Amino acid sequence: MRILLLFLTTLLLSACNSTQGVSVYSFTSSELESVLGNQLPKLSEKVSLMGLPVQFDVNDLSVDIGPDNRDVVVLGADSSAEVNAFALKYPVRLKLQIEGSPFYDSEKKAVFLRNIKLLDSSVDAGGFKGNLAALDNEAMDVMNAFLAVNPVYTLNMDDPKMMLLSKLPLDMKVVKGAIKLVPRL
Repeated sequence: MRILLLFLTTLLLSACNSTQGVSVYSFTSSELESVLGNQLPKLSEKVSLMGLPVQFDVNDLSVDIGPDNRDVVVLGADSSAEVNAFALKYPVRLKLQIEGSPFYDSEKKAVFLRNIKLLDSSVDAGGFKGNLAALDNEAMDVMNAFLAVNPVYTLNMDDPKMMLLSKLPLDMKVVKGAIKLVPRL
């Protein structure tokens, strides 16, 4: 009986030691920037402004995870667009800064943003520079719709460690500069 107990204890300790590499998985602001940079062409296909077709390009994207030790992600986008109306093309430059709360969806094995808030916006269009409340609402509708179905990060199921980790119940922690997925014990 003692030998069996010693064997089980050794086996348990070995298992704990071998899974230590997958006990915490984190991804950084720069990794999120890369993922979002690859997803933004999808957003361009869906953008319209007050019912008018828009050719949309993101010039610069920034991601700040956990600013001021808060459980949020701040996204900044500097974009240019071309609105097509009445056979004319109007260039528009739009800068947005939004904030959202990240959450992990265990079924989709992905992190999404919810509770999206607009922090700042500026518009430069046809000689007008400033903020437009109507444009802000429409831009937020587009961002909310996009982020509701497009995760900001998806676990790589081709990685055996990620596959094993994703089978466990996970808690998500936001720290300055990173999001960590930790097995719930």
